[in-house]
Amino acid sequence: MKRLFWVFVGFLVLVPVTVYAQQDPGFLNLGVQDALATPQNFSRTLNLLFFLSAIGLIPFFLMSTTCFLRIVIVLSMVRQAIGTQQAPPNMVIVSLALFLSVFVMTPVWDQVSNNAIKPYQEGTLSQMQALDEASKPLKIFMLKYTREKDLALFLEFSKVPYTMDYEEVPFFVLIPAFIISELKTAFQVGFLLFIPFIVIDLIVSNILLSLGMFMLSPAMISLPFKILLFVLTDGWNLIIQGLLVSYR
Repeated sequence: MKRLFWVFVGFLVLVPVTVYAQQDPGFLNLGVQDALATPQNFSRTLNLLFFLSAIGLIPFFLMSTTCFLRIVIVLSMVRQAIGTQQAPPNMVIVSLALFLSVFVMTPVWDQVSNNAIKPYQEGTLSQMQALDEASKPLKIFMLKYTREKDLALFLEFSKVPYTMDYEEVPFFVLIPAFIISELKTAFQVGFLLFIPFIVIDLIVSNILLSLGMFMLSPAMISLPFKILLFVLTDGWNLIIQGLLVSYR
């Protein structure tokens, strides 16, 4: 199965290159000439390969380097705390988390565009320089919400010298430290969200036990009260506001 998978990936990568080369016979030669003439830039062939490979990495990049992870976990815990099975559906939660992530990350992406993409398009920066400039705003954002303890953990096991300079922290160290920091923060928020709904469950259970209604499910009886509490307090507004404030 692994061999078939890699054969399929190679097929997806090589076929577009072959088709493009047939349409432009000098494509491959141009790529080599460009690489030799301008060593600071990648050839057209490598650009195409990198672009095709990056398409499959976009979801992993979105989840591991932005605020998407914290938001989607908190929203999922809200649904679980209320007790509704599929309301709101997974597609709604993911869509809301995606657009909130775009809202929060827009200033970072604006810096990437102004400092890296536009100068590269104007020809003032090479590709490697543009990549370095594009990584700086993203590193600043990730380090801002990464706990020092988590960062020190991965620095220790990676044998990288401990440093407070964000430019010297490699991405393979920063990304896992950022992920576990976001997971801890999301679970802390989820714990606080569960408390009022657990109180409602306990009250309803005690009332049912005192009335001798042992056959009734407390979760079924408490569900309308939890939804009523969530609606009266304008829960979605408060939760979204708290998530946005946490990234201010």
